[in-house]
Amino acid sequence: MKIPIEVCESRDPKGLYKAARAGKIKGFTGIDDPYEEPENPEITVEVHDENGEMLSPVLMAGKILKHLEAGGYLTSK
Repeated sequence: MKIPIEVCESRDPKGLYKAARAGKIKGFTGIDDPYEEPENPEITVEVHDENGEMLSPVLMAGKILKHLEAGGYLTSK
């Protein structure tokens, strides 16, 4: 996932980022634990499309599902 932390925080319905910033959650990736980008990911999901438009979580999840189906990990109904 290539998503700026600000977007992650804005899409956090459980308030986990806010709690981590307040020190209530330790070892939270991107807050007090570094995020290490994978060197060779099988799939990369970005928050913006090729036109710079913000993608919805549903569209991003769809990309992951298509990748899993193409790899034979899931079967279509």
